[in-house]
Amino acid sequence: MTRGCKPTTIVPGSSPVTGIPKTPSYLAKEAKAEWRRVAPILIDERKVLTEADLSALENYVIAVATMRQAHKELHSTGLLIGGKRNPLSTILLQAQQQQLRAAGELGLTPAARSRATISDAANDDEDFV
Repeated sequence: MTRGCKPTTIVPGSSPVTGIPKTPSYLAKEAKAEWRRVAPILIDERKVLTEADLSALENYVIAVATMRQAHKELHSTGLLIGGKRNPLSTILLQAQQQQLRAAGELGLTPAARSRATISDAANDDEDFV
């Protein structure tokens, strides 16, 4: 698994998103709801979303929607089908993994936020050297 730099603030010279971007019309209902929930956090509170990051946000919300849909279907059909593992369990696992990776890249997990804080603190210490 590859690991990228976690966001702390918008890099000078990048194009920060101003205002909440319009939700893409082709997204599923669950994905649109997650977009509307997360975009304000990334833009107004965290101040980390740039135009280049919109596809990462899209990837995240699609993974969340897929994960939720797979979970609902798996709950109604069961873990086993004809004595074999339900293929939905694989879809759910892959969506969960993708969601966690995308959430980490966007700084939406507790671990990603703590790394961003540590990075900020280290940068502040450099001013005194």
